[in-house]
Amino acid sequence: MAKRKANINVRQCVACGCCMKVCPRNAITVPNGICAEVHKEQCVGCGLCVKECPASVITLEEVAE
Repeated sequence: MAKRKANINVRQCVACGCCMKVCPRNAITVPNGICAEVHKEQCVGCGLCVKECPASVITLEEVAE
């Protein structure tokens, strides 16, 4: 069975931190203010970050368990 995980297009991320603020599992960080980064082991695939991203650079992708 596949699970969904957030994936960020790092080339287009503007590092605003909106996704990080809404993540209920603290699975997203913005190290050094450069680009958001998803910690896949913490991500539950809820999609809140996708909805919140003003640049529309986050997608949910299926990953094998």
